[in-house]
Amino acid sequence: MKTTISQVPKYTDQQVRIGAWLDNKRSSGKIAFLQLRDGTGFIQGVVVKNDVTEEVFQLANNITQESSMYITGTITEDSRSPFGYEMHVSDIELIQEAVDYPITPKEHGTEFLMDHRHLWLRSKRQHAVMKVRNEIIRATYQFFNDNDYVKVDPPILTGSSAEGTTELFHTKYFDEDAYLSQSGQLYMEAAAMAFGKVFSFGPTFRAEKSKTRRHLIEFWMIEPEMAFVDHDESLEIQEQYVSFVVQSVLENCKLELQTLDRDISKLANVKAPFPRISYDDAIELVKEKGFDDIEWGEDFGAPHETAIAESYDKPVFITNYPTEIKAFYMKPDPERSDVVLCADLIAPEGYGEIVGGSQRIDDLELMKQRYEEHDLTGPAYEWYLELRQYGSVPHSGFGLGLERTVAWIAGVEHVRETIPFPRLLNRLYP
Repeated sequence: MKTTISQVPKYTDQQVRIGAWLDNKRSSGKIAFLQLRDGTGFIQGVVVKNDVTEEVFQLANNITQESSMYITGTITEDSRSPFGYEMHVSDIELIQEAVDYPITPKEHGTEFLMDHRHLWLRSKRQHAVMKVRNEIIRATYQFFNDNDYVKVDPPILTGSSAEGTTELFHTKYFDEDAYLSQSGQLYMEAAAMAFGKVFSFGPTFRAEKSKTRRHLIEFWMIEPEMAFVDHDESLEIQEQYVSFVVQSVLENCKLELQTLDRDISKLANVKAPFPRISYDDAIELVKEKGFDDIEWGEDFGAPHETAIAESYDKPVFITNYPTEIKAFYMKPDPERSDVVLCADLIAPEGYGEIVGGSQRIDDLELMKQRYEEHDLTGPAYEWYLELRQYGSVPHSGFGLGLERTVAWIAGVEHVRETIPFPRLLNRLYP
């Protein structure tokens, strides 16, 4: 029976055949222990000299790291294995012998590993991180599909900036200027006016020359947008979504979290509702914690966000930021024109902002005023203004950064390990 490692629990005490690579091995004279991987998981293959031909045993002893093979054996339960099963090998068919595999079971520098990212992905730790990422994506689709959202794909090439910043990758679109998208949000607002509740999931780009552990040049965003939904309703949706994703990872990635040595007790507590603190109170909080250099009207940096997060054991919303430091499309607080109806969701344990959202301006005249204040002229923004002209409604949305969320849930220090092939300030290879 040909199968995969992830499926072997179905075949206890049965003989199976698996296509695999050798991750590592050790030998104790008459027994060889092969650490095997096939992309779906890892399992130990035990080769006993007296149970196989001399040819097979010699192959088991001599096979090199990352050589590929078809391996046949009987699946048995093994309580000592994190996976819970092992294979008692009866035959090995070598497909290709790998020679001088560069990533050996020893310490390698980060730059070396990043240069060999195409191979580093095979390691047990990187495999676990990518499986957590995959589960977050799977749970995302389940959450929004179960709640009647429509998946809409915004363009990657755009004629304007969503955030009104200069951190854009410029390109030529035939005879016009174009930019790589830094957010699909404006287009998702248009989609929400057509479908009510929508979400997108796609790559975004920021030409920000940052080298921090929280930043990538190319990253993926989940961006829902909802018609007839106000700011407070949006916060409830955000905390329900994040809670659902975290609990899904806890349920479906137990082995991966164990591989990563993740303290799951901190994740088990991530359930809605989440605490909320206003920007005003957050400023006072960080000052009490010794950050005397920040003043009202300034944005929080990573140390400030960490200080705020340390006061809570769940993700925390910071709400109602000053109008001047937020995007042009955010709706002012009806009771205070100097702040907007927005929130950033700060992850615990120093992982920073993972979600940013707001209620959008739905008033045509106010949006025209914002256009003038931000010098948003020309045809590139005209269609967005028309959304307020034809059947405008209260609406809200948010964006979740996938890689930062993976880093937090997996307990990974740097976001470069949370995406298969990271694009960093000085890295476009491989």
